[in-house]
Amino acid sequence: MIHLETGKYAFYVWTAYGVSAAVMAVMVAGALAHARRWKAKFEALNQGQVRK
Repeated sequence: MIHLETGKYAFYVWTAYGVSAAVMAVMVAGALAHARRWKAKFEALNQGQVRK
């Protein structure tokens, strides 16, 4: 089990966990958005809608 007792450093530890989780969420959202854009561009190229 994870040891969650942080004592006097609780604010620092939980803030660090929160910031880390937020950064990872932003990275995942960015990667998904990037993948959607590339997928749309790929599909448009396959349909002949985009010229080089």
